[in-house]
Amino acid sequence: MKSLHKNETWELVQLPKGKKAIGCKWVYAKKTESLGKDNVRFKARLVAKGYAQKEGIDYNEVFSPVVKHSSIRILLALVAQFDLELAQLDVKTAFLHGDLEEEIYMSQPEGFKVAGKENWVCKLQKSLYGLKQSPRQWYKRFDRFMIG
Repeated sequence: MKSLHKNETWELVQLPKGKKAIGCKWVYAKKTESLGKDNVRFKARLVAKGYAQKEGIDYNEVFSPVVKHSSIRILLALVAQFDLELAQLDVKTAFLHGDLEEEIYMSQPEGFKVAGKENWVCKLQKSLYGLKQSPRQWYKRFDRFMIG
């Protein structure tokens, strides 16, 4: 929730007439460190129920390019051949950084309903895991950053 609020993922609004809100759910995971089972981290991720989205209303385009296995192998071969250094990075909450182009409303997450506004909904400003267009929106943001 801290990441969601910090990233201004949504704003609470009353649901406009003629609009429907999609649901959401919490997905929980238990992560064990590779060195042993002593270090266990519990993670929670808020996921939108994207299967309820309607094409042409909630999303238009979903295509997002994916790297081919052969491209990764070529890159690694070049790194080895020319004795280059290779760095890897992980973007935490990557999908939460994609700016939404469509108007999407989602019900408030279970356990985090705002007192006095229980019937309000979240107007999404950023993409969430589970939305049909999330991979595309993340790619577009990443592409703009790399070109810049």
